[in-house]
Amino acid sequence: MPPTLAPIAIPDLKAIVALRHHLHQHPELSGLEEATSHTLQKFLRQYKPHDMLQDLGGTGFAVVFEGQETSAGPTVLFRAELDALPIIEQNELAYTSIHKGVSHKCGHDGHMAILVALASMLHHQPLAKGRAVLLFQPAEENGAGARAVLQSPAFQKLNPDLVFALHNIPGLPMGQVLTKPHTFAAASVGLKVNLFGKESHAAEPENGLNPGQAMSELIQTFNGLVRDQQNFQDLTLLTVVHARLGEVAFGTNPGFATVMATLRAFEQEDLNNLKSIATESVKSICVKYGLKFELEWVEEFPATRNHTEAVNTVEQAAQSLGMELQRSQQPMRWSEDFGHLTNRYSGALFGLGSGIDQPQLHHADYDFPDELIPAGASLFYRIAESVLNP
Repeated sequence: MPPTLAPIAIPDLKAIVALRHHLHQHPELSGLEEATSHTLQKFLRQYKPHDMLQDLGGTGFAVVFEGQETSAGPTVLFRAELDALPIIEQNELAYTSIHKGVSHKCGHDGHMAILVALASMLHHQPLAKGRAVLLFQPAEENGAGARAVLQSPAFQKLNPDLVFALHNIPGLPMGQVLTKPHTFAAASVGLKVNLFGKESHAAEPENGLNPGQAMSELIQTFNGLVRDQQNFQDLTLLTVVHARLGEVAFGTNPGFATVMATLRAFEQEDLNNLKSIATESVKSICVKYGLKFELEWVEEFPATRNHTEAVNTVEQAAQSLGMELQRSQQPMRWSEDFGHLTNRYSGALFGLGSGIDQPQLHHADYDFPDELIPAGASLFYRIAESVLNP
């Protein structure tokens, strides 16, 4: 392991790595993480947490470690994600996914292992005061998990003072810590537009109302909405991801169409503005062609905004471990529902380099590097120390 990772001793690291491999081999999609949650809870009980809160946002749960002193102290929360992705794995591993079309291609199996390693450290090296909460959150990939956890009455009673999460980042040196105050990850939302005309026989198109021309114009309009970035504060994107016109039937003049797009922005205000512009574009085109329409917004992620003091805490902890540190100049283009937590509590999401030559996130040949587990756990533990044992 590179010396820059400077890990704190984890006595049962080998067993935790084996747990990561088991989680990788048995992935579950967002909201369906029952076996993953059960496996983790069973493993974590050996560390004798003071409390275990279940049914947080569905399959989510949290374990709580109290400080040794009876006097009250702050509560610091660390989060990992339970869910995998609908991607066919290309890796040939001893622990390749057994569920065809489902795999851990974002590294959530590794993030869970990091949090389990943190639990081991908190058990073997208890902190003096306060509370450390380890949240295992469902459904991050579709943006529903964090919101659901926040709505859970059991979670609301925790009321953490600080919240932290990390995400491994391929392309950065192994163990390098990436921070950024303010916006760390982009806001995004999916838009589904259904256009309704009138079907007819293909031999009598004049008796129907084909939405094909409107669909084509809507796609071109969408593609042009962000062409002039002067209308926005920072990077703003709209990507058409799917379009469909009627059914495959040569004898039918279609009467419906669907256009789907992903809207993304570094600033939440820009995303809100783009949503309004896109909505007006749909209305205008449908009026022009005499169509009815339906809009559906899905998988909405707020911008993940970091708090400066929390970022400073991460950086000081990394420096104390001798870890390489880098401040990002731009937010990540991908989105993270941890933004729901940092919108309510002071906190920070930061990156942890998973290797220069590591395949990128969501690629079919990606696999989380085991050597990152002690690095991430050590950094979380040092953050907890600095907050709870200042």
